[in-house]
This record gives sequence, C-alpha cells and structure tokens, in this order.
Amino acid sequence: MGTTITRKWVRKGSKPKVASPPGKQSVPFSGYVAPATGVLHTVKTSWFTYSSVIESFRNLIASGIVDEGKRIALVLDNAPWHKKAIRLIYDELLPEYADIRERMDVIPLPPYSPDLNPIEQVWRKTRRDVTHNRYFRNKEELEGKLDVYFEGFKEPNEELKTLCDFKHKN
Repeated sequence: MGTTITRKWVRKGSKPKVASPPGKQSVPFSGYVAPATGVLHTVKTSWFTYSSVIESFRNLIASGIVDEGKRIALVLDNAPWHKKAIRLIYDELLPEYADIRERMDVIPLPPYSPDLNPIEQVWRKTRRDVTHNRYFRNKEELEGKLDVYFEGFKEPNEELKTLCDFKHKN
C-alpha cells in the first residue's frame, strides 16, 4: 500500500496541493479475506518474492481464519511471485510444501481480471479510507495507519463480508 492522489471536489479556480515526499514509498502486505465472514488476515513482508508468498500461505493456514479440517480456496492473480510459488507447490509437488497442499487449493485468475479477486475489493477500500490524498511523513507512519486500519477487520464483520460477496453484485 502506498499514498495515492485521486479526485477531490474543490472551488473552481483554486489550486489545491497535496504534500508528497519525493519518490514512491510503499508498505508491502499480503492479504487474505474470508468472504463468508469478512475476516481479514494480513502479512507484512519486506518484498514480494515466491518465498515470501509461500511464507504468507503458511501464516494464513496457521492463522485459523479457516476452521481446522476445512480446505482453503485461495484466489490468486498472475503476479510472477504467485506463479512461481504455485509451480513449486502444485506443479513440481516438492515434498517441503506438502503442508500447504494438504490445506489449500489455488484458484488462478485469468489475466487482467483483478475485479474477480475478493482481496482487491479490500485494497480498493483501504486506499479510499486510508491513503488517497493523504500525506505520510515516512514509511513508518504509513505502516502504522495501515496496521490500525487492518486490525479493525480481524473479527467477523459485515462490511467486508458484503464488499466481497460476489453473489449479489451485478
């Protein structure tokens, strides 16, 4: 997640300015939402790699977001780090990833279809509520705001449940 600048209503002729530091700062999060309950699970990482993705899968399994004994159906986009993790876990059937195969199935999305991924709805809402048109003095301040925001969705909630429920969307 990073700061973004978007539309804003202003008086005609005015020249609003949004302070922003030079360069682009972001805080990488992997996120998983259970559409049936609205529970959000996030994992901070230093960078997105296939190994950080595999680590976040294990973190998700250990989180209890899905009851023990039930399989996790995980929707993934076509990011290169996702593709390599899928290849290692499911295509090459490497034994060190048997724990993930036992609990999780992956649903790969077709290219250019982020709107079909429930977590993308959460990221869109997060940007709107936390980062759009906001200035953060440093990466730590941005990370702190995101941590507090995400904490509010660690319990079952109707807001994310409704947001990620594709059964009723037109």
